[in-house]
Amino acid sequence: MKTKLSSSPFSIGAIAFIIVITLGFRLYNSDLNPNKTLNVLTWDALGYYLYLPATFIYEDITELKWYPAIEAEYGASGGGNLYQANLQESGNYVFKYLGGVAIMESPFFFTAHIFAKNTSFPADGFSKPYQYGIAFGAIFYAILALILLRKILLRFFDDRTTALTLLLLTLASNWVQYIAVDGALSHSYIFPLYVLIIYLTMVWHDQPKLYLAMVIGFVIGLATICRPTELIMVFIPLFWNTHTREETKQKWSLVTRHKGHVIAAMVFGLIGILPQLLYWFHSTGDLIYNVGSKWSFLSPFFRVLFGWEKGWFIYTPVTVFFVAGLFFSRSYPFKKSVSIFCLLNIWIIISWFHWRYGASYSTRALVQSYPVFALGLGALISRVFRKKWQPYLLVIALTLIFINLFQTWQYDEDILHSDHMNRQYYGKIFLNPRPSALEMSLLDTRDWVKKEDRLTRETIYQSASEFSWQSPVKIHLIDHLPNTDSREHWLKFRLELKTDGIPAGGFIKTSVDNGLTQPLMSRIRLNRPLYKPGNWNDYSFYVKLPPDTDKSILNVHLEGSGTDKVDCRNFYIEYLF
Repeated sequence: MKTKLSSSPFSIGAIAFIIVITLGFRLYNSDLNPNKTLNVLTWDALGYYLYLPATFIYEDITELKWYPAIEAEYGASGGGNLYQANLQESGNYVFKYLGGVAIMESPFFFTAHIFAKNTSFPADGFSKPYQYGIAFGAIFYAILALILLRKILLRFFDDRTTALTLLLLTLASNWVQYIAVDGALSHSYIFPLYVLIIYLTMVWHDQPKLYLAMVIGFVIGLATICRPTELIMVFIPLFWNTHTREETKQKWSLVTRHKGHVIAAMVFGLIGILPQLLYWFHSTGDLIYNVGSKWSFLSPFFRVLFGWEKGWFIYTPVTVFFVAGLFFSRSYPFKKSVSIFCLLNIWIIISWFHWRYGASYSTRALVQSYPVFALGLGALISRVFRKKWQPYLLVIALTLIFINLFQTWQYDEDILHSDHMNRQYYGKIFLNPRPSALEMSLLDTRDWVKKEDRLTRETIYQSASEFSWQSPVKIHLIDHLPNTDSREHWLKFRLELKTDGIPAGGFIKTSVDNGLTQPLMSRIRLNRPLYKPGNWNDYSFYVKLPPDTDKSILNVHLEGSGTDKVDCRNFYIEYLF
């Protein structure tokens, strides 16, 4: 194993480059960009954070009488409904998310609170100092974690391997999104705990010390009350240095000689989870509270890995190398600990009942454990660097980094959708910075004309002037469609719409009804990618017509929330055949 940590320009440069890219994405998605705002304490992130303002500002962690004013001012829940806390029969709220992340966030919360109290910003827990404090706190932890992870990797690999491992681990994956942009979620704050547990495990096996065992136990406990599934972190020290039969014997001999260390680790593990137990007891009267998670371990959702919705291997293909690296770790002391942890971790993640994990670029629930995957990835890269395939690997690495950073930008611009991706739409937006209205329609429909120019077109409805769309547009197709023997029959819709706000739940709905069979329905979301409130937004989509359409009635109308005041212009419907 390589132990020399000096003279490592490539890995130092890699970390510097990662920091620049990370800060660039953070600043781009902040108030410094006139089209953006920095508002990270919302949706799931709010659930992890609520402990801090509730405890230290409002001194109300059960009734939450203070929260409605915060919701009215900041819209922190994300949807108007405080799903982040469960209302009990007693009238008390119990936070749905565990408090470990809040403990990790606390230094930045207190710093922001002191700053807010001494400036003109509201010291309410949600004004700009708190938003920036938590967002940049995640980056601060990530930088420290990368420095320590570099030290770990240099223990086993050379400088070039370490550099490329760090670059691929971060810039070719969804790490950037969940450190730089969505950093208030749990993933960014748990990420350094995985680096720390690997380092402490490595050092303890070099020279067992009681304080190291204590810290190992505490870190595992703290990670567990960040997300309970992180308890499997225990497999890292448990199976470290068991890669051969002889090493396994020496490992358990070492553990036997230091039984007190094991007991100390267990005690400090309990200390790590104690704050959560005390909170539950205070809020419910019980030490354990069921937050309501459901699992399907016997029939996991492999779409988490392979699905077009947000599949890990689909949108961040570098992760294929993460897993492949497990097969190249045979000669390293981390072989069993990394393999067992990674495979079990993946199985747990793909078994959660809510397999989409809400808004997500790729599979965000695995991001925090990337330091463990880094060891296998380093083993793979080290092997390739010893072969003649090195130039090919560098080309692949650059390609994966470019594609991922571009897709991260697309995700932040809402081009790459956070929850409703599909194969057809992804194919049209891949490396496409400005998808057309027709291409964006594929988020909601599979109807697509491959070669429109080979079809004849005839306009059957047009309204170029501006009007307020209040009532449905009805067209008797028998009065408009020409006689034709064509095998293909399509309608193409083109229009411009404008609303003052974001019509989050609104749709353009079409139906073709011949009075005999079930009407043919189609709907396109108003809040499409690149939607700009207060501006004219283009919409265009196809509807494939069934046989005998000429005897039907076409109905086009708006439905859903946010459609009470919609202006329309340049509305055209064309018949393609």
